[in-house]
Amino acid sequence: MTPMTTDERTEPTTTAGEREMLTGFLDYHRETLLMKCAGLSDAQLRTPSVTPSTLTLMGLVRHLADVERWWFRMVTAGEEIEALYYSDEDPDGDFRATEATTWEATLADWRAEVEAAREVTAARGLDDVGVRTSRKGEPFSLRWVLTHMIEEYARHNGHADLLREAIDGVTGE
Repeated sequence: MTPMTTDERTEPTTTAGEREMLTGFLDYHRETLLMKCAGLSDAQLRTPSVTPSTLTLMGLVRHLADVERWWFRMVTAGEEIEALYYSDEDPDGDFRATEATTWEATLADWRAEVEAAREVTAARGLDDVGVRTSRKGEPFSLRWVLTHMIEEYARHNGHADLLREAIDGVTGE
């Protein structure tokens, strides 16, 4: 199979200051996730890699839309909004992509949350803390949130590698 291309991703600069470095790596990982999903049909994006796992590429994008929403809008900015896909009654709803789930709607939700996250980030300093705290009562700085989001995407991009390869044999960075 033909490997994925990296032409669409913006490589993080190697000499930037801390803020540009953190946001650059986060954007790089966001673009990597989209690259893993590129060129697939809705049905393929809803295809799990192996049983008994139900993890899919579309489910990962749904999950990361909710993760963006949680950390930037709800924790950092203190917005009182509901999650997009999960709830107390369905805590794994963000990972679940049904036959009715479309890539168009999923991608639109994800892009809206990424844009909102960028707005929250632009309005704050790295040392600014969010409204919500950890279970121990510790505040989360924007620096911590950005670092955590890089880790979150990097981990799930590893899952995306395996999912994509199982779907059509395509591999890539």
